[in-house]
Amino acid sequence: MAPQDWRTYLVTQESLSAGRSTVDIARAAIEGGVDAIQLRDKDQSARRRYETGQRLRELTAEAGVDLLVNDRVDLALAIGADGVHLGQSDLPVPAARELLGEDAVIGKSASFVEEARQAEREEADYLGVGAVYGTSSKDVPDDEADFGPERVRNIVDAVGIPVVGIGGITASNAAGVAEAGAAGVAVITEITQAEDPAAATRDLREAVERGREE
Repeated sequence: MAPQDWRTYLVTQESLSAGRSTVDIARAAIEGGVDAIQLRDKDQSARRRYETGQRLRELTAEAGVDLLVNDRVDLALAIGADGVHLGQSDLPVPAARELLGEDAVIGKSASFVEEARQAEREEADYLGVGAVYGTSSKDVPDDEADFGPERVRNIVDAVGIPVVGIGGITASNAAGVAEAGAAGVAVITEITQAEDPAAATRDLREAVERGREE
């Protein structure tokens, strides 16, 4: 599936999964119709992430869901992931592309229009734009936090590649992010901490679809 078709995108974090494993959360999200899963779990050892990634690769390959790895190009290669998501301080997109190949999906984080334009010049396949709303899932500098859908719209208008909104997104505010032009939304706790992650994924997808119709 191409990034422009992603509506719901799960970013994994076992420490924020209410005592459940990343694999269990991913399985439920797949049941709920998730389009892409990013292996994050930054607090785990490289070996543990590799083992988790192997299991996620089995699940996602069977379900036709895209699997990406946060930051680590080597781990993406090791588990046969579909691609990688890079932050501003990670490898440049062209370097990752050289290692992963032309068919890999490579995303880049961006909080500002110029960052987005630079990622497009580097031929990133999509942008992760945020933090759209306040979030406790990761540390975000003040000027990159809680900027709302309007900046998403500004970035969408500035580039020609798909944008995925991230940061503090829930089923109650996802429609506004999609209405601003985002292809979809990426979340951690909206799915990982939900009592029913499959239902939470479905609710999120419905909200995105509503926003895209408005």
